Amino acid sequence: MKLQPRQQLLEIWEAAARASFQGKEWRWGGRQGANSISDAEQLLCFMYPASELPEFRLDTPDATSDDVLAALAAIGDSVEIPKRMLALLEAYLTAYTDPDGRPLFGGDTYFLPADSGDAVTDEQRKLDVVDSYSMSVTLMLGTLGFLKVFRRSVTRQDLRSKIRDLENRANTRLSAAMVGLLRSFTVNVFEPHSSQGQALLRTANQSKVHERRVQDDLQSALEEVRAGLRDLTIGSGSQVDLDNPNLLFECGWAWGVVKDAPEVVTDLKVGEQVKGVAPEIPYLYFTVNALVGVVDLWSERTRVLGLLDDDQQQLANALQRRWDITQNYWRTVATFGKGRWPLEDIPWRTTDGKESDYYSLGVTAMVVQYLVRTRAGDVDLGRVAGVLEELARSARITRRPVETDASAIALHSPGVKVTLLGTEELGPQLIWQVSDFAITLLKRTIWVASITQSNRTRERLHSLADQIWAHIQSRRFTQLPLKGLWDNPANAFDDVIEEADSVSWYFTERIVEFMVTLALTSREPPLRSQQLVDLAGELLAEAEHLLNREQVIRPVRTRMGAPSNITTIATRLNRARAIMGERPASAVALISNALLELDQLAAARENASEAM
Repeated sequence: MKLQPRQQLLEIWEAAARASFQGKEWRWGGRQGANSISDAEQLLCFMYPASELPEFRLDTPDATSDDVLAALAAIGDSVEIPKRMLALLEAYLTAYTDPDGRPLFGGDTYFLPADSGDAVTDEQRKLDVVDSYSMSVTLMLGTLGFLKVFRRSVTRQDLRSKIRDLENRANTRLSAAMVGLLRSFTVNVFEPHSSQGQALLRTANQSKVHERRVQDDLQSALEEVRAGLRDLTIGSGSQVDLDNPNLLFECGWAWGVVKDAPEVVTDLKVGEQVKGVAPEIPYLYFTVNALVGVVDLWSERTRVLGLLDDDQQQLANALQRRWDITQNYWRTVATFGKGRWPLEDIPWRTTDGKESDYYSLGVTAMVVQYLVRTRAGDVDLGRVAGVLEELARSARITRRPVETDASAIALHSPGVKVTLLGTEELGPQLIWQVSDFAITLLKRTIWVASITQSNRTRERLHSLADQIWAHIQSRRFTQLPLKGLWDNPANAFDDVIEEADSVSWYFTERIVEFMVTLALTSREPPLRSQQLVDLAGELLAEAEHLLNREQVIRPVRTRMGAPSNITTIATRLNRARAIMGERPASAVALISNALLELDQLAAARENASEAM
């Protein structure tokens, strides 16, 4: 692949620092102005790599690498950078906390009116949204980890006091975000003969069998999910009656706190728990974003640093149960049946009758997460690869757009419009606009490529990833001060007339997140082919046999006392045996070199014998 995560991240850091610090002042807000999500995305462009990758650490001034300091020169030196980050985190927490101490998670400028002539009301701007909860979980965990390590390098009492205060405020926001996510989870139950039921059964019935049979088989496949939902005890989604086996259902996250959602009983400081207005309907986009955010709660880093206390751990456990249940539900529906998967019937149709390639990508995300977790077989991964390739073609990423491709280009600019039902109670109908199709597709592609054992499938996906990345690269800004940041779709699509003139932290942060994931993936041991392991074993057996023969004939050391070639060959074969299980290809290379040297020794001996 052409992707170089370390170099790309350094370039993004340099560009983001240059764009954010202008005149030595930090400039909040991107394309749609400042809000609790955009500002978190801007901070995460720096905090996420610094939290996840040791070579990008900012919390230990003495350990900050030279290339990182060069990239962040606009912010300061190794001592000033962490202090600046402290100040920025403090500013963020102050801006999005009301005077009585309640964290604020409003969508604000990310809320758009369905009718461009309408104006979003102040009450609507303050509505909590799942994206803000999810981003806050990631940002606050990164903040707590940063503070915990940075404290060790601080001796000044005023700085240590500021760190303690920020830890308390970050914990409050983290706890409130977790409570908000618990109150935004929902289960939607409906009759099989309703419009929602018919849409779900039509999606599941890829083999075109009798509807009653599909219904019975689907209910049976979802029995484990149904049982898990019955056992929920806190937050929303736990009051739904699922005892009637004839009813169908779906689960996931609404766009915000569900209407009439019960309060979560906790001893944690979370402030007043707001009343929700979102209907009990899962949204694919918000469900996927919630799943991506909450997984950080039980990551290895969170556990090693002990970032959660006992009460927070209880909330995290409740979210993890919902994570497992939701993953299981959507994976079951998406791969239901014995023939073609519903996922392969592009575009995906939701139960409210809307269909889009973006929804197919959302469902693919949950299927891929399941396949990554279970280390699925190559047949299933090959089918997912086919879906990803088709989505790339359909979205005109790997195929040239034509005049009739307005709907495909709309996936990227202005993006998919998600109607936020319930917001009309407080003003005009609002929508949520999402335009991260390309980078989300790239992330799914790399995920699948990282776990497939098939060389053919891996090459397909690596080729696809290179094409998607080339498309994303073309959408970068090329002029200062935004050079190196995203997103300007007009660079990639002639039909997008309006040139973007401000950075999209929404898009840029997702690229940073992807690069971090790619860097972490590259540290994992390479995938092992059993055929290659077997070949290495056969080659090693022959090489060791030949080595034993040479050791009988030749001395271990030369007359001058230096090790002979035999000792070098033996060391090489010992190394090959040690790594053969994890890196069979490297073992084969070592054994091949050893066999070549053994053959040269044998040939020299034979030539000497003939000469006599």
